[in-house]
Amino acid sequence: MSTDATQPQQGPERRRSLEISLVSGRPPLDVPGYDFERFLGMGAYGEVWVAVERNTGRRVAIKFYTHQGGLDWSLLAREVEKLAFLFADRHVVQLLGVGWSAEPPYYIMEYLERGSLADRLRQGPLPVAEAVAIFRSVAIGLVHAHGKGVLHCDLKPANILLDQDGHPRLADFGQSRLSTEQSPALGTLFYMAPEQANLNAVPEAHWDVYALGAVLYCMLTGNPPHRTKEAVEELERTEDLAKRLGLYRRMIRGAPAPLRHHRVRGVDRALAEIIDRCLAARPSERYPNVQAVLGALDARDARRARRPSMLLGAIGPALLLLVVTWFAWQGFSTAVRETDQALTARAYETNRFVAGNLAELTGLELDRRFRAVSNLANSAPLREAMARAVGPGSELTGLLEKLSDPALPDEQRAQLVKGFRENNAQRLALQAVFDERVGRHPIPETAGWFLSDALGNQIARSPEKPVIGHNFSWRTYFSGRRDDEAESWRPKPGEHVTGPHLSAVYCSQATGRWIVSISAPVYDLSPEPKFLGVAALMVEIGRFVDFQGDRPNQFATLVDNRDGRNKGLILQHPRLEKLLSERSDISEEEMLAFRADLTTAPGGRGRLVDYVDPLGDVPVEQQDWLAEAAPVPLFDQPEPTDGGLVVVVQESYDGSIGATLAALKASLLRYGVMALAVISVVMIGLWTLAIRMFGQGAATRIAPPAERSVDAADNAVTPESPTERVGR
Repeated sequence: MSTDATQPQQGPERRRSLEISLVSGRPPLDVPGYDFERFLGMGAYGEVWVAVERNTGRRVAIKFYTHQGGLDWSLLAREVEKLAFLFADRHVVQLLGVGWSAEPPYYIMEYLERGSLADRLRQGPLPVAEAVAIFRSVAIGLVHAHGKGVLHCDLKPANILLDQDGHPRLADFGQSRLSTEQSPALGTLFYMAPEQANLNAVPEAHWDVYALGAVLYCMLTGNPPHRTKEAVEELERTEDLAKRLGLYRRMIRGAPAPLRHHRVRGVDRALAEIIDRCLAARPSERYPNVQAVLGALDARDARRARRPSMLLGAIGPALLLLVVTWFAWQGFSTAVRETDQALTARAYETNRFVAGNLAELTGLELDRRFRAVSNLANSAPLREAMARAVGPGSELTGLLEKLSDPALPDEQRAQLVKGFRENNAQRLALQAVFDERVGRHPIPETAGWFLSDALGNQIARSPEKPVIGHNFSWRTYFSGRRDDEAESWRPKPGEHVTGPHLSAVYCSQATGRWIVSISAPVYDLSPEPKFLGVAALMVEIGRFVDFQGDRPNQFATLVDNRDGRNKGLILQHPRLEKLLSERSDISEEEMLAFRADLTTAPGGRGRLVDYVDPLGDVPVEQQDWLAEAAPVPLFDQPEPTDGGLVVVVQESYDGSIGATLAALKASLLRYGVMALAVISVVMIGLWTLAIRMFGQGAATRIAPPAERSVDAADNAVTPESPTERVGR
């Protein structure tokens, strides 16, 4: 036994079950000549059965008026009268016979197997083309009825039946009136015009126009206009008929115009305007009759039929304009691309020439400094003074050995350093000789000079600084290594520079500035020269060399491309000079961030692809440089060596070529747009003339304004409530 609970029935299912439960297994009356097949449905005044005519085998629908207690006998007479008026009209369900004197009375009409339009709409809204076709057929049927003086007065999907080909037929003329009648007729709420909802209203063609628009609106959206859950509930709470009709009139006239049909794909402006005018709350704003609605629909169809010829007339010139525009654009793109390539090649060639010249100039500047340091280191007076002061067997040997010991306590070291720097006569004598010899080698771009002994202790400095007496053997200018070591590190005997040497970049403990030292070994004058120490010249980063002629979009950069921790570190850059002049507290982490990647130029030579300037004033992803690199010759070498200093000449693409191309593009585009505008104006003028000759333009889709919110439940097609069927 199943444990599933029975699902409660709602909507059409519940109504259908109620109808079936009220019907017995047999029709209320046997009609001569007909065999009954099945019960079809129940109305307000009776029930409908499907039967087969014995003579022809044709299926018919027989409507019995079984609710005699409340039956208005004029209703049957009126419906039969109107159907008789419309006999043989293919747009109306045909009357086949009437049983006036039967008990209960009945009439026989055509049976249409596909049911009503309301049954079809329960499956969802119709496609626009199908809805318009049904709308046209219904409108033609109404025109025929109006032509014979019959106003339907209760048009709705339930009263439109579909034949086997899907063509609509008008049915249920129980509320219909002749155009000469003055008695009111109530239709169905939300399909009924607001002025019709009045017990004193006089029938007129405007009512059927409104209902016709409501039917098309329902076919497109799935719901009649203005029907919301709240509106239905409010109407159902009003029991008095006159009050309910008054409430309905106020609802329709006070509500915003329904606009959901504007949002249906395929609804063009002309069709939307037809619906809008049919559903106007004021009768004077609607079409005067259904024939006018058909006229508007015919005009829409005529415009749509003219579209192919209009499009054909437009396609030719448009295609020609498109082809001309395409060729013009291709020519424009080719000209810009070739100009870009030519300017880029010229810029690289210029930058390569400038980089080579600046590399030679930098080499000469460095050579001048190397020679100055070498001359100082080879100066006989300085060598003699150093041999006396710090050479083997001197009185300072023991003191210097203590100062070079990393394990020496700080307090004791401080006392020894102070005495050595200020009170030691031998050191002071050496300092005097050192100052005198430095004065013979004036290099104005230097940050100072210094001397170190054979253990790496700084023994003289010009100008003097408190670092005299401290051991710096761990620096590359003394050890000759690739990178500075830890401060406690000491070189092995004989591990020191053996010739002119360019140190790694370091932060001076004396000045706090980032510098590079050029050092040279100092030997005594004995036949077998003994290493006495090093002489060095210091140069601040950012003032390494003087690159003249820098332009805003083109400037030179000096990069240390030697292997080591500082590989790629920038030594000279316009923005670096400014930064170092403004700040004296740049950390090692910040300085090491100023490194350029030159791996795209083998050996630091040639074009740099995707070069990134770490000191650029724009984000990396926005940088676009035309950069050429040239190595700097060092130490009187006939050819520059790879892995040394590199001069990079970089030029901003956007600032030079980009600006030129932008001006060229703007000029070409300006002329192109002007030409296109002139051609377009001529074509638009011709099209406008053609459109006016045809009478009016093609209908186009419009975007509707916002409409009031609708309850989600109202999006589905729902059956009419008893309250809505006021016409029955």
